[in-house]
Amino acid sequence: MSTDRIGHWIAGKINVNGGDTGPVFNPATGEQTGCVEFATAAEVDSAVEAAKAAFPEWRAMSLARRAELFFRIREVFLANREEIARLVTAEHGKTFADAFAEVGRGVEVIEYCCGIPDHLKGEYAEQVSTGVDVHSVRQPLGVCAGITPFNFPAMVPMWMWAPALACGNTFVLKPSEKDPSAPMLMAELLREAGVPDGVFNVVHGDRVAVDTLLGHPDVAAVSFVGSTPVARHVYEQATVRGKRCQALGGAKNHMIVLPDADIGMAADAAVSAAYGSAGERCMAVSVVVAVGGVGDALVEAIRQRIAKLTVGDGADQVDMGPLITGEHRARVAGYVRKAPGEGATIVVDGRVATPDGDGYFLAPSLLDHVKPGMKAYDDEIFGPVLSVTRTDTYEEAVRLVNDNPYGNGTAIFTRDGGVARRFQWDAQAGMVGINVPIPVPAAQFSFGGWKNSLFGDTHMYGREGIRFYTRGKVITSRWPDPATSRVDLGFPETR
Repeated sequence: MSTDRIGHWIAGKINVNGGDTGPVFNPATGEQTGCVEFATAAEVDSAVEAAKAAFPEWRAMSLARRAELFFRIREVFLANREEIARLVTAEHGKTFADAFAEVGRGVEVIEYCCGIPDHLKGEYAEQVSTGVDVHSVRQPLGVCAGITPFNFPAMVPMWMWAPALACGNTFVLKPSEKDPSAPMLMAELLREAGVPDGVFNVVHGDRVAVDTLLGHPDVAAVSFVGSTPVARHVYEQATVRGKRCQALGGAKNHMIVLPDADIGMAADAAVSAAYGSAGERCMAVSVVVAVGGVGDALVEAIRQRIAKLTVGDGADQVDMGPLITGEHRARVAGYVRKAPGEGATIVVDGRVATPDGDGYFLAPSLLDHVKPGMKAYDDEIFGPVLSVTRTDTYEEAVRLVNDNPYGNGTAIFTRDGGVARRFQWDAQAGMVGINVPIPVPAAQFSFGGWKNSLFGDTHMYGREGIRFYTRGKVITSRWPDPATSRVDLGFPETR
């Protein structure tokens, strides 16, 4: 068992307190590779204080210099992309190719932030009233905090800290304690790029660290990604204290396949979106809705593709790696075990095709004839289990999407442009794919769901991210003209 300790990153230095820790495992082997420090409330206070102290100078940096710095950040992260990805694979378990792509999608947000001088432009109108001009600006909030999940230990933090820092805020990150090494490497890379000490800080831990951030009077805004119950808690605790908050929760993403769709293309998409990263994605397709008579052919096409997938250590040349913990593997396998008792059919049982060893592996599973009311349908499984449900009409399929309490993403596969356009109008979800199974928006747009998939008013990164990490100010000005000066107690009119 390794005794390597992963400390906090506060004011540009690694902080190891020698107190409580949590184990860090390699999910592919089940071996403990290290232990991560759990922050006390005092250590969280130290990180917030470091961020607060760094804020005035960081905010005062010109937009031109900050943009130049972000170009350097981009280059440093691209130069170290493979190293970040290896750490993700070692502690999360996803394949190296998947981890490499994750880092790339995070860097896209850094690239977007290189244009911060344009993103922060305000508006100006002269002579709105006689001798009066008005202009608007957007200014940073101060110290911001991010609480991120285990499934994207590199990308999701970049979605938060990149726009926060670009807008002139300082940041405290509380990553998942299950895979903390990638965030620590990012802290070192930011310092290498030239980010001043204290601007970016990392604290590890459990609920103590989270609740301290939520209650801290010097934290102005909180970004969160995780399960819906925790997202609701974070949003309620942050907003009741007057903080700005965006809290992204769970998902149950449906992919509708119409009778006119290309079955091979739809099956490729369903397998890719359901089993990539072992299904541990908030945008994973977990339910395929087969409309009309397409069900049998689609299920068989998916089954054939599953049979060709390889499962193993993500560091090797495989299609899918392990789940994050043994406990989570057991929970996910439980949905497969219980499915027949609720009336579903097990087409492919991933419990019987796992690699040897102590890794947390569960091969892809496929369930058919799944219906609302069954656990496999209602719950967010967050693992390599794909459910197929069947409807007679497009209208029934859309009703399933819209009746679901989650509204993260959804997709439709069809050759009919008219139906596709209707679907993007009808679907009650924040992200919609037309023949695209995982419609994660490009960096210049914004990521976020509806209903129980998002608590808060703004989505993540893109234009909405810039607005979340800034607040507006409007300045009305008139330069002295003694000839027009007079006492007037009436409400000012624009004339």
